[in-house]
Amino acid sequence: MTLVQDAGRSPPRWGKIALIVVAVMLTIPIFSPILFRMFLFHPFYIPARSMMPTLLEGDSLFVSKYAYGYSRYSMPFSPRLFSGRIFGSVPERGDVVVFRMPKNDSVDYIKRVVGLPGDAIQMQQGLLFINGVPVKRRRLSDFAGDEPCGMGDSNPTKRWRETLINGVSYETLDCVDNGFYDNTNVYKVPSGHVFVLGDNRDNSTDSRVLSAVGYIPMENIVGRAGLIYFSRAPRAGGEPSILRSERIGMLVH
Repeated sequence: MTLVQDAGRSPPRWGKIALIVVAVMLTIPIFSPILFRMFLFHPFYIPARSMMPTLLEGDSLFVSKYAYGYSRYSMPFSPRLFSGRIFGSVPERGDVVVFRMPKNDSVDYIKRVVGLPGDAIQMQQGLLFINGVPVKRRRLSDFAGDEPCGMGDSNPTKRWRETLINGVSYETLDCVDNGFYDNTNVYKVPSGHVFVLGDNRDNSTDSRVLSAVGYIPMENIVGRAGLIYFSRAPRAGGEPSILRSERIGMLVH
């Protein structure tokens, strides 16, 4: 049985009752931490550099589980109690989301949604095209530090500001000109799926890599990235990590 609630409809009677039960249980101390994590916010740690400069390796953030409704991946251990989403809604272009990998649903990934169901997505010379229209892009000063391209490369990296048609704006990095996935065929996003990219375009395994990630089913989305509550910069050679106090309290855009 598939349980999906359209965004424009009011929740069914049983759904309202369930929300009331959850609200009451949140007032009980023994249940509050469990329900907080199950229904509201889930902590997530950034272990890699694929979302730089938006998210840095070592960032810890809260993921809003209620943003798009709930699927079985919202629950601990992902029990197969139902399919689809309850109170489901579609992410907006530009949202940063955590999702379970379609190829291995025990692994969490975090990327930015750029394509919605029915969209045609393509990269041409590193420029993102949505439905045949190039996304507005403005060159910024080079990004320096944190080695976004890996392999000990500390050279400045090209940095851009992209602005989507809905007004969402964010920064991206470009490690190399005409990288492996800077020129692609057209990807047609299937119904019930989204297309995601990492902001660090040449150092991200994302929907461009159909054999590894591909299109993300709505059911696999855990939630939307929200607030960075802690951040430490990891260091090589067993050196202690460095607190990034300036990032604590930042909202993810």
